[in-house]
Formats: sequence, C-alpha cells, structure tokens
Amino acid sequence: MISRPARACLFSVVLGAFALLGPATPHGEDAPVVAAASDLQFAVEEIAAAFREETGRSVRLSTGSTGNFARQIREGAPFEIFMAADESFVLDLYADGLTRDEGDIYAVGRIVLMRAHDSPLAADGTLSDLGEAMADGRLSRFAIANPEHAPYGMRAEEALRSAGLWEAIQPMLIRGENVSQAAQFALSGSAEGGIIAYSLALAPQLGDRGTFDLVPAEMHEPLVQRMVLLPAAGEVAEAFYAFVKGPEGREIMRRHGFLLPGEGPDESG
Repeated sequence: MISRPARACLFSVVLGAFALLGPATPHGEDAPVVAAASDLQFAVEEIAAAFREETGRSVRLSTGSTGNFARQIREGAPFEIFMAADESFVLDLYADGLTRDEGDIYAVGRIVLMRAHDSPLAADGTLSDLGEAMADGRLSRFAIANPEHAPYGMRAEEALRSAGLWEAIQPMLIRGENVSQAAQFALSGSAEGGIIAYSLALAPQLGDRGTFDLVPAEMHEPLVQRMVLLPAAGEVAEAFYAFVKGPEGREIMRRHGFLLPGEGPDESG
C-alpha cells in the first residue's frame, strides 16, 4: 500500500506546475510561455497538444495561481500569453498598460466540493453536510486555494460565507498555493475534503480518487476567465491564442467542464 506521504508526492508530480511541450518550434523560434491558471491544468495541456498536432508548433505551459502570475508579469516575467481564472487580474494589467489589449473571455469556471472515497464528508455542494461535519467532529481539515491570490480560493471563501461557515471553519482550513494544490490536499489524506475547480474534479487523474458535487452558482461570484496577449507575444503565441478561441479549443474547454463565452452567468466584457 502506498503511504500517505508517498501519495502526496505522487500528486505533486501529476499536478506539476510546469509542463514543457517542446523547447522550440520547427521554425526555430523559442516556444512561447503561456501562464495559465491552475484550473486549466488538464484542459490547456490537451489544447496545446492539439495545437502542436495541427500546426507543428509548440508552447510551454506554466500553471499556477492567477494572482502570482499577475505579480510576476508586473515584475517582467517573459510570458507571452496570460490565461487568468478571474478577468479582473487581466483588466488591471491592461489598465496599467502591461497587455496588448483587454483580451478575451475564454471560459466561465465552476467550483465543487470534493472528497476522497474514504472521507467521512458527504459530496454535498450546498455545504450543508460540511456544517454538520464541523459540529459532529467528522471534520478536522478542509482545503481551499489561498483567497489572497487564487480566484478559486476567493470563490471558495464566498461560498463558505454564503453558507455561514467562514468564521467557524478558519482553524480547519488548509490553504493551497493554487487550486491544484488544494485538490492535492483534499484527495491525498491531508484533509477530509475541499473546494476545488470543477475542471480538475472531472479529470480522471483526480476524479477517480473521490466524488464531488457542484457548489450552486448563486453562492459565489462567477469565475469569468479572461486571457490576453502580452507585449512580447510573437507569431506562435498569436496562433495559439486564436486556436484557444477556435472550434477545437472551445470544444476541449467544454469537455473539461467550462462554460463558454455566451453560455455562463453574469459575464462582462
């Protein structure tokens, strides 16, 4: 049997923050780096593979916290595309003259409560059972992404506040650096469960390890996700950006649980 620390280590490999899909394009250019929110871990890998198959060109994917990426962009990080989990980070960068334009909404995300198969928690997106578990002693640790810089953590906080649980659950919270790490905590035995991205819960790498339930959309602000080209973006980055917005990119996003522009609640832009 794999030990709990070993399972956590294995998860870290599966949810690695940096995935390289070829160091350069066949035309000699360096492959552009795409800074993608952690909820896109599996979706954007599939899109990048499809892009490479169709065009023969590659991108490098760096996945992590939207807020951390926004800070790195302000500090001069050499990204060419920024795919944020909350459009406000892109719009703030645009307002400060750090992007080409306002970019485009590419998806609307959802959050779920997820628990491992052997967890005493119920997969109850309304968070009613979570409150009962806090009262009857079934809950000792609960994972979310850090609300200070991760949009999925912000929405988790909003949902917990809507359920009247935010203050009481503070001593039990484990905050992941991003939503992928929160998923690791929720499913590796470090916590009884957590609030994570629907797109991650749908991935077989994670979904096979537990069960989940969508948190009602009215319990939190919408996760309107916007991407943008950065000033250094070259031809390959522009082509990948267009591919994400095209029919194949949109279909991949849909399969990974995202609503598409025009299909989600309360979109702006």
